[in-house]
Parts: sequence; structure tokens; C-alpha cells
Amino acid sequence: PHDLYAQSIKEKYPQIFDWLNLQDLNVKVILILLLIVGIVNMTTVLLILIIERTPLIGTLKAIGASNWSIRKVFLYNATSLIIKGLLLGNVISLFLAFLQYKFSLISLDPSIYYMSTVPINFNFNHILLLNIGTLIVCYLILIIPSIIITKITPIKAIRFE
Repeated sequence: PHDLYAQSIKEKYPQIFDWLNLQDLNVKVILILLLIVGIVNMTTVLLILIIERTPLIGTLKAIGASNWSIRKVFLYNATSLIIKGLLLGNVISLFLAFLQYKFSLISLDPSIYYMSTVPINFNFNHILLLNIGTLIVCYLILIIPSIIITKITPIKAIRFE
């Protein structure tokens, strides 16, 4: 009939979708903050490794090692730390997520959230892509502080204590 009016759910309840968009913004801000904290921590770890090994860097340069070969050693060392952290973090988080999936340990108030427990969705493709992306971003970010190795002179590094 000509007198019927069709209305989408977004037009009928726009406040719900505004609230959902606000939640998405919070998630993005939290993820960006976590990424910044992770980058700062990994940069700090690499700088500490470089400072602790300054005499070694000087000795390697004195016997003819190139800056890039020394940088690669530190980048591989830092990358192995990242991989160990990713593996440990994945094991712990997947174990906790599995516990929530099977036993519903975390419950919610159904009158507020429209569900009784926190839902869990295992998507291993997303987990794998997230881990690969994290590894690549951390490696690329760690190239910047490894440039400090090129500034170290062999004679000063060997005397450094």
C-alpha cells in the first residue's frame, strides 16, 4: 500500500549507533596507546642492550666488522625477545580466552548488557595477522635506535665502562 513507511534501524534508533561508534573510538584510542607503550618499551630495551654491549661494539668495529652487521646482531637479539614475548602472551591470552569460552568465568548483568557472559570468538587468522603485524612494526621501529651503533667509535667504546 502507498501509506506504508519504511525506516531503517539506524534512523529509528540513532542513539544506539552513536553509542557503538563511541565504543569503537575508545577501542582505537586504547590500541594506539598500547602500541605507543610497546614501541617505547622495545626501544628502551634495545638502547639498554646497546649501552651494556658498548665495549663489544668497539671491539667488533676494531677488528673490522661493519656497522650494519653489528646492527643486525642487535636487531636479531631484540626480535628474538619480541617473538618470545608474543609467544608467551599468546599462550596466556588464548588460555584465558579458552577458559572464558568453556566455563563463562566472567559474567555480566543481563539487564545492562543484553547478555549474561562475555562472548569469545576465536579467529586464528586475525590472531596470526596481528602477531605478524606486531613483529614487523616492532622490527621497523627498532631500526631507528640501532643507528646509535654507527655513532660509536672503537677507541671510546673499548674504554667505556
